[in-house]
Amino acid sequence: MDFEFSDDENAFRQELEAFLDAHASPEVMDRNPEQLSQTVDTLPKRGLMAGLAERGWLGMSWPAEYGGAEKSGIYDFILTETLSRYGAPQPGKGVGIVGKTIIRHGNERLKQYFLPRIIRAEVEFAIGYSEPQAGSDASAMQLKAERDEDRGGWVLNGHKIWTTSAHFADWYWVGARTDPSSKHNGITVFLVPMDHEGLEIHPTWTIGDERTNEVFFSDVFVPDDFVVGEVNQGWKYICEALDLERFAMMPVGPLEKKVEAFCDWVRESERDGAPLRKVPRLRSQVAQAATELEVARMLQRKVIASAVKGGIPTVESSMYKLYMNEAGKRLADSALDAMGPAGQLKPDTEGAPLNGRFERSYRYTVVDTIGGGASEIQKNIIARRGLGLPKNF
Repeated sequence: MDFEFSDDENAFRQELEAFLDAHASPEVMDRNPEQLSQTVDTLPKRGLMAGLAERGWLGMSWPAEYGGAEKSGIYDFILTETLSRYGAPQPGKGVGIVGKTIIRHGNERLKQYFLPRIIRAEVEFAIGYSEPQAGSDASAMQLKAERDEDRGGWVLNGHKIWTTSAHFADWYWVGARTDPSSKHNGITVFLVPMDHEGLEIHPTWTIGDERTNEVFFSDVFVPDDFVVGEVNQGWKYICEALDLERFAMMPVGPLEKKVEAFCDWVRESERDGAPLRKVPRLRSQVAQAATELEVARMLQRKVIASAVKGGIPTVESSMYKLYMNEAGKRLADSALDAMGPAGQLKPDTEGAPLNGRFERSYRYTVVDTIGGGASEIQKNIIARRGLGLPKNF
């Protein structure tokens, strides 16, 4: 299999890199990116997204009728990975999750309203699946949606957790229970404006110093026009969206930059006057980190190979996410072990190796293994859908 880019694809990558070099700024780029840290949560970051949109770089693989260029999905991949290496925000939620699901399943009203706004970078989304009793098992969600025939819509009441973008997003992509008699065939996806008077948002801070949120629903009315696809078929759409999320929002770039930083640190550092690069155990850890990075890349290529052919890479996405996130944890553990007590110093603390990069990464990689579906859930998907093992194996 040939993984090399074509001349046109390389030309696009170079043009994109030149754009990012020209717009490099600590306001929009995380100097030490993690997989889930690159959100469009400020006005300067929205400005960068608008710049990408002006150049036609958002939704490049979308159909022309919805503003896309009908290019191969490899262009979306190049965009995502290049942004991730620069620590720039990712467009994955709107373009890759909400947009693609609306194209597949949305009614004409949703397509006309949202797709132009997404591709022009005018709207940001929060994703609402997890609940206090339905974290890893999103199909157990109990946010109640009751039919209101008089007003032609649904009334939502309940509670969501781990909604990372709720405090800055414009719209809420949320799953709710419309049929309590069926676990998987009783969920519907709704789009709700985040400024709805019935929504109450409370911050939750993670071990990685990132903000996520709890969202409380109190008689939130949603018109029928803002139901995504068919009523009670939302679990199918959520599964498709989660597969897209594991690919669109989990680039390998941050892991690549961390492996480079660790290798450079070992190469240049000394302990008691002796170079660390000659310590056999550290040489082994560097080799393991470089090998695991390459394995993650190849697993990601399997996802891309399926996605660009129009498939939904369920098992491939789970394999990639599981391996890449767990490799990130192992790398952070190796780095802190190699750095000794000084490795525990927080970022911007005097004497912290690599300015505390791996102290933060050690904490943040725990978050990576949960967002977009916990590692245990990925193992279940691989076992059941990939290997055909029984549910109670």
